[in-house]
Amino acid sequence: MNNKELREKYRSMAKWYDWAEGIPEVLGLNLLRKKLMKRAFGRVLEVAAGTGRNFKYYPAKCRLTAVDMSGAMLGFAQKKAKDLKCSITFCLMDAEKLGFPDQSFDTVVSSLSTCTFSNPVGALKEMGRVCRTDGRILLLEHGRSSWEKIGRWQDKGAPKHAEMLGCHWNREPLDLVREAHLVPFTFHRTFFGMVQVIEAMREPVMSEKS
Repeated sequence: MNNKELREKYRSMAKWYDWAEGIPEVLGLNLLRKKLMKRAFGRVLEVAAGTGRNFKYYPAKCRLTAVDMSGAMLGFAQKKAKDLKCSITFCLMDAEKLGFPDQSFDTVVSSLSTCTFSNPVGALKEMGRVCRTDGRILLLEHGRSSWEKIGRWQDKGAPKHAEMLGCHWNREPLDLVREAHLVPFTFHRTFFGMVQVIEAMREPVMSEKS
């Protein structure tokens, strides 16, 4: 599914997206969001912010910029920010082509998004590019279960699931992070091995290693 098709998919899904995500939130995904977002600091960029489910969990001192490729999803996110009385900068933007200078942010966040990117490694590289060298990249992602029976079931249904929802649910987020030359330093699996919580940083360049 290309980005144009994905954008149209999310336009049609925007109205019921929060409702559809309600069950995993009640089962504990909201607690993972809360714990991870508390680690954000300074200038924060949330990539593929969707309807803004993470907004209420950020520390009050964070200066948040939220981007998404779907104008419909951002519309719901803007309403949520208004209800929460949050001051947030919103940008319609492709995660694979972030329109910010290098090292613009102290923290870069993405949740449940690498499954949808047409080029997930490219998007993660962009997150690393705009993050400061001493900054943090916070990821809450789902992917192929470490429980092999569930993983094989995901593999079998992956093509149909991707066609229906634009979600490649058997990707390996931790592997993608490493392919993007990011360095994970905390990692945790939960939800039957399908959800990964990753805290990473930019890979030091040669001049920084010497």
